[in-house]
Amino acid sequence: MPSLRLLVLDAYTQDGRRALRDAGGTEAGRLYARMLRRLAPTARIEIAYPADPAPALPDDASLREFDGIAWTGSSLTIHRDDDPRVRRQIEFAQAAYRAGVPSFGSCWAAQLAVVAAGGRCAASPRGREFGVARCIELSAAGRSHPLYTHKPERFDGFTSHQDEVVELATSASLLASNDWSRVQAVSVEHAAGRFWAVQYHPEYDPHEVASLCRIRADELVGQGRFVDHGAARDYVERLEALHADPDEVEIAADLGIGRDLLDPDVRTREVRNWLDSLPARSDA
Repeated sequence: MPSLRLLVLDAYTQDGRRALRDAGGTEAGRLYARMLRRLAPTARIEIAYPADPAPALPDDASLREFDGIAWTGSSLTIHRDDDPRVRRQIEFAQAAYRAGVPSFGSCWAAQLAVVAAGGRCAASPRGREFGVARCIELSAAGRSHPLYTHKPERFDGFTSHQDEVVELATSASLLASNDWSRVQAVSVEHAAGRFWAVQYHPEYDPHEVASLCRIRADELVGQGRFVDHGAARDYVERLEALHADPDEVEIAADLGIGRDLLDPDVRTREVRNWLDSLPARSDA
């Protein structure tokens, strides 16, 4: 029976994972593994935590035993590469490139894919793009790229990021953009490997965005995303109500959340396309 062996890299720090749990959310690695199991039920999935002190990470030889690597978002800032927790992940992504193991990931992963191949990231001058990344549009390269097979040419994505790619590596192709961040998706062919990554979060649902809003409320009010904390709490309540009943059309319309976000088959199409691109090993 063909199967995949996948490594999920939960790029959050221990404190970041604790904050997610305390806000009612799901740890990023577990959330990614849950999405992957829905899309590839026979896959064997392992989770590692590269931001932890002395993490247990595969060496170069055992890395080649994986069919694919999936990276989550992170509570870290990638352009602070003097931080050993950041440097370690950049070096691991570079090792994956050398080993030829295909990678995919969200948010932090797009930044990591580019930086590990020689590009550059910085804080977004517009602050945090939060909630929904609006009107993500495929580039000409994106429209013909296998990552976006059967995906609409324009769509929304759940999101939360304050850093962004500002300089693509020479081995990178821009696949999608919106008005907030020019790089919303990227494909990097570097060394012996490839890394497909998106700045938004296919793994999120309204509940996970609500949990992040609880964590980020002070920042989001300060940024002007909400007029006050009461408005932030109202946003959280409406997201949770929509998560409980995706057929609440009035709430969905009020939040501007459509089928591209509520239908998991549409929302995670990129992930399925990446999984379909992996050569399954045979256990026979």
